Amino acid sequence: MLTVSEKNELRTIINASLDRAEKEWREGGHLLKAIRSISNESMCESVMDSAEPSKIPGHELVRDGETVIDEFVAFVADMRGSSQHLMCAISPKHADVSGLQRVYYETSALLPALAYAVCNEEGSVTEYLGDGILALFRIDADAREQAIYASHRAAKNAIGDVRDLVNKALSERYRLPPVDIGVGLAVSKTLITLVGLAPNKQPKAFGECVFRATKLSDGNNEVICDENMKAIWPSSKGGTLRFSRKNVKNIDGYVIGTAA
Repeated sequence: MLTVSEKNELRTIINASLDRAEKEWREGGHLLKAIRSISNESMCESVMDSAEPSKIPGHELVRDGETVIDEFVAFVADMRGSSQHLMCAISPKHADVSGLQRVYYETSALLPALAYAVCNEEGSVTEYLGDGILALFRIDADAREQAIYASHRAAKNAIGDVRDLVNKALSERYRLPPVDIGVGLAVSKTLITLVGLAPNKQPKAFGECVFRATKLSDGNNEVICDENMKAIWPSSKGGTLRFSRKNVKNIDGYVIGTAA
């Protein structure tokens, strides 16, 4: 749970983000049209060696030609139903914005707020995914518990205080209904590499944890971890957490909740 001062700081971030989004919409965003994009999943490789600055924790510089393996908790937070928000108009009787403008305002408020929750626990956002984020928490050999607990606190805050404050701002400013969030957590070794074509290569952590966390972020206001994370979760006497098994997109996961 966030402290009072953290909530106040987050309110400032949310409102400043929405102020900027409104200004950008007035100055040209309203001319945008939603278009269907086709993704090309093939990646070009370059024979040129290079090094790029990185936001991957513990790896501030990633070089071509170096094999680097590290272990992370992958944290993926995703806004649920954004495609429906885009395609289905809301009557002016019930909200002040609709369609693309609605989604633009929702993500403008949500993404920096989610980033705040992650950074507040010393994680690092490595990618913004349109309507969500990918973040990494590095697992040090002598501080495994800290990374697990930190990622879980960030996840709880994301579906708790962060969601509440974002929804309050969206409701007060635009009469919008609440957004829902899913958070997936997964742990694995990753290969840290550069992808793309020089001179625009980007650092990337490539590992199973990223794929599983992405799948497990499909819950509604739930935090779902993978089997690997549950297996290494620190045990304690009188623990209050409960892990409820749930299959999400053919991935076995566990909803993390509080024992009754």
